[in-house]
Amino acid sequence: MPRNLFCGSDDHMLNRRSFLGAAATGVGAAVGMSGLNAMAAPDLAKELKKNQKRVILLWLAGGASQLETWDPKPGAVTGGPFRAIPTDVPGTHISELMPEMAKRMKHTCIIRGLDTKNGDHGGGAKLMTRGRRDESGVKYPDLGAVIAREMGRAESKVPDYVTFYSQTEGRISGESGFLGARYAPMELTMGNTPEYLKKLDGINELDHQQRADLRDLFSKQFAKEHSSNTLASHNEAYERVRGIMASEALFDITKEPQKVRDRYGKTQLGEQALVARRLVEAGVPFVRVARAWWDSHGQNFETHQEMVPELDHVMATLTDDLKERGLLDDVMIVTLAEFGRTPSINASLGRDHFASAWSMSMTGGGIKGGSVYGKTDDKGQKVVAEEVNAANLFATIYTALGINPHKNYHVGARPIPLVDPGAEAIKAVL
Repeated sequence: MPRNLFCGSDDHMLNRRSFLGAAATGVGAAVGMSGLNAMAAPDLAKELKKNQKRVILLWLAGGASQLETWDPKPGAVTGGPFRAIPTDVPGTHISELMPEMAKRMKHTCIIRGLDTKNGDHGGGAKLMTRGRRDESGVKYPDLGAVIAREMGRAESKVPDYVTFYSQTEGRISGESGFLGARYAPMELTMGNTPEYLKKLDGINELDHQQRADLRDLFSKQFAKEHSSNTLASHNEAYERVRGIMASEALFDITKEPQKVRDRYGKTQLGEQALVARRLVEAGVPFVRVARAWWDSHGQNFETHQEMVPELDHVMATLTDDLKERGLLDDVMIVTLAEFGRTPSINASLGRDHFASAWSMSMTGGGIKGGSVYGKTDDKGQKVVAEEVNAANLFATIYTALGINPHKNYHVGARPIPLVDPGAEAIKAVL
């Protein structure tokens, strides 16, 4: 799409960063490169369903239009050409571009009353991935880092937090903020498989294991005479890296039956969503998949006519797959962006940035399916009932996952609550 159809923000420029690596949760014994299969065993899956919530965030980079997805305004002067269709929840209608999710609204909650007041790509993305604005001297962790901190299991050998790359503009980096590098994400910057995890071709599995055993022997001997936080941290980091190396196969969708791969589709979004399902099934607490670029300052209707059906298909497939595996009650699928799009249509037949009355969705994971919270006026210009801000939204997500949104972390001696003081969860959707 020509550059002049975008807003000209520097945030559109794709910032490719080198692979940072990441940490899998906890310590635990070093595992072999083939030790992954046990993590997908039925008993472990059953245990995960009992004890751990997880999140898959579908990040709609650039800002998807609520009028072409969750809050259509057919008949309004600026409502656009698409109809509103009924769903399996009486009285609830969504865009005709989402026929598959219309059949599955009983599992989904729509928040239609978001007023987040930040229509800038960078600032809006930070706000909607953290739930709050940074303060001077305090960098807040994003949703993924908090979920990793709260939901990661000490004995797990899979990563806590994974973010996927996007081939087009709009990639945002994960931020662990004051929680530190321990909860930073594994960021996939070039493809769907982590880089730099394979052992060298000249090292076989036996060599790999023997080197680990030798390292453990020296480490234990050293620890008998030396004790420090640095030493403990080094050992923990080493074991986490070993766990990540063993979890590499989780990213390989060729391990899935062809009919499952066909079901998700061959698009990047479909394949990454399938990997995300594999990851959460193995115990990864938080996975973010991004779909760009929704910033439709020009040709809004053509853009959404292409992109919304893909989102609809992938969301519906992911919902069904999780439900069939008995995981939907414990895995929350979130669709979110930095903001929505204006009800007004500009001279380029596009919709511009709009943070005053827009929508998002949550499916599964402790959310009340079939619920709609918030109402906008007939033209979609303002919230007229049940307004929600970023802090309320994040308090709701945390509460649904079983996390107390009012608990405190500490930066030095200073207590830092998970959400802004006074922010309450939306009880009507829990």
